[in-house]
Amino acid sequence: MTNDAARPTAVLVSVQLPGVGDTDHAADLAELGRLVHTLGYDVVATVSQRRTALAASAVLGEGKLRELAAITGGEGVVPSGAPERKSKVRERWKAENAANEPAAPDDDGDDVDDDDDVDHRFAPPPEKATFVVVDHEISPSQARNLERATGAEVLDRTGVIVEIFHRHAKSREAKLEVEIARLNYVAPRLREGGGGGDRQRGGIGGKGAGESALELDKRKIRDRIAELKQELERIQKEHSTRRALRQSARRVALVGYTNAGKSSLMRALTGSDVLVADKLFATLDTTVRALHPETKPRLLVSDTVGFIKKLPHDLVASFRSTLDEALEAGLLLYVADASDPTFRSQLEVTRGTLAEIGADVVPSRLLLNKVDRLDAAARAELAIEYPDAIQLSAKDSADVAALRETIIAYFASTMIEAELVVPYAKQKRVAEIYEAAQVLSEEYDEVGAKVRLKADAATVARLESLIAK
Repeated sequence: MTNDAARPTAVLVSVQLPGVGDTDHAADLAELGRLVHTLGYDVVATVSQRRTALAASAVLGEGKLRELAAITGGEGVVPSGAPERKSKVRERWKAENAANEPAAPDDDGDDVDDDDDVDHRFAPPPEKATFVVVDHEISPSQARNLERATGAEVLDRTGVIVEIFHRHAKSREAKLEVEIARLNYVAPRLREGGGGGDRQRGGIGGKGAGESALELDKRKIRDRIAELKQELERIQKEHSTRRALRQSARRVALVGYTNAGKSSLMRALTGSDVLVADKLFATLDTTVRALHPETKPRLLVSDTVGFIKKLPHDLVASFRSTLDEALEAGLLLYVADASDPTFRSQLEVTRGTLAEIGADVVPSRLLLNKVDRLDAAARAELAIEYPDAIQLSAKDSADVAALRETIIAYFASTMIEAELVVPYAKQKRVAEIYEAAQVLSEEYDEVGAKVRLKADAATVARLESLIAK
């Protein structure tokens, strides 16, 4: 209880725009609440409003802005012409940069209320909320105006996701990708401190206006991003080499919305000790393991990063290399949480994101996971709606065993029979054949070994090339 009391408190802010139904709006808010909780904050209230667009000044209309300020202890108005507060983003970025850490994204008129019928979901908290989290991507000026009106620190949805990615990334590649995304997020949110922009003397002989402190900081960020991209490119080349070595291996990739149960399925299919946690973005690094019990030839399973609505474009771009496992897989398994009433829209997000990297052309199957939470009638309706989908629960060993056989059968259907003659001078290639293909028979004559095998066409071609060299 002591730890819970020490957690910072946050209030969620959302605008229900035209075309967004009540169910989807509620689901978006619930998802934002889980993101904020994953980040380490306690949600104490929610302020929501129907509007045709975000208010240009401070997201909400005047009435809702005052309600929000009552929760945070602010005045509820945006002072006109007021001097800007010192940038928290800049202060934190400087502190973290000095410690060789990536920059923090934690910081960054009005219309009359269009509709006030969406009210607080929580009673006003006894203590004032210290963070305002907006379920939209907002501009730096909107964030600053909200800070002035509420007296609280402001994060938008993008900032929350980027910070969660930063905390959960484990591999060097993922850390580099996240730091690039964080710096791209921070750069436009830096601003001059309250004392004004002192300029460093510039030019030859010290003449000229030089650069302001803000300009210097932004240049440092640009230089750091360029340095990170160079290092990331080196790592990606190494990973491409490793993937090339696995090119002949049969691979299946688990893809889907965050917290759909991909890691649980990965654990059940491979017997590996991958992290399984009931929180968003528990997996950020691609994990590759062999299907267990192992098959001959081996079949590899990849667990990839989960997707989410309104995923920042920088993160989609920066994680393109991480998602290469999906692009190069022989089969994609789209994992959806069938117990979530919004799984259909989540599935659209997954398919749309994969289409951005060209992985929509890879053969795929839909897995409706967590059906143990549904009754027989709901499962029957899903069977009608998705007749080709596989319904299962990652917790049911029989379901997992059936999925394993389905995967094996799929790859078996892509195999062809072939016969390779391996001369005695190249007998080491026989072991490679056993590793890469299913050997049906092996005979020897005066020339060498005659091996009959089953494998996919690409593997057969690769083995023939190795023997011919």
